[in-house]
Amino acid sequence: MLSQKTKYALKALLYLAQQDVNHISKTTDIAEAANIPKKFLEQILLDLKRGHLVGSKQGKFGGYYLLKSGNEITLADIHRLFDGAIALLPCASINFYERCLDCKDESECLLRHGLITIREETLKAMQGITITSLVKK
Repeated sequence: MLSQKTKYALKALLYLAQQDVNHISKTTDIAEAANIPKKFLEQILLDLKRGHLVGSKQGKFGGYYLLKSGNEITLADIHRLFDGAIALLPCASINFYERCLDCKDESECLLRHGLITIREETLKAMQGITITSLVKK
């Protein structure tokens, strides 16, 4: 399940992706249009900036803009940035792997093998969904 923070991040990115190229959007405009609490949005935009997905300009005419094309930003990228692993257990994760302490032989663990299959299919689906593909729907 996506966290509220991830959902709001996606809504903010969708808003930014619908703006003209080189348009800089004010936080208040994004918050109002995407129905996101402004204080929460400010934290999310800082996380997106640290993740090199958005840039910002300060000053009277400042705001936020996409650093990458909407075609380059996938649902998997955003999920990992805000919610972490896509796998259901750490032993089935690619980027957040941890060995299970209750497993005698992880290579023989049927549960792990099943969860790796789920992770692969989920990852494939999430990598196939970009911000641009969501905007076009």
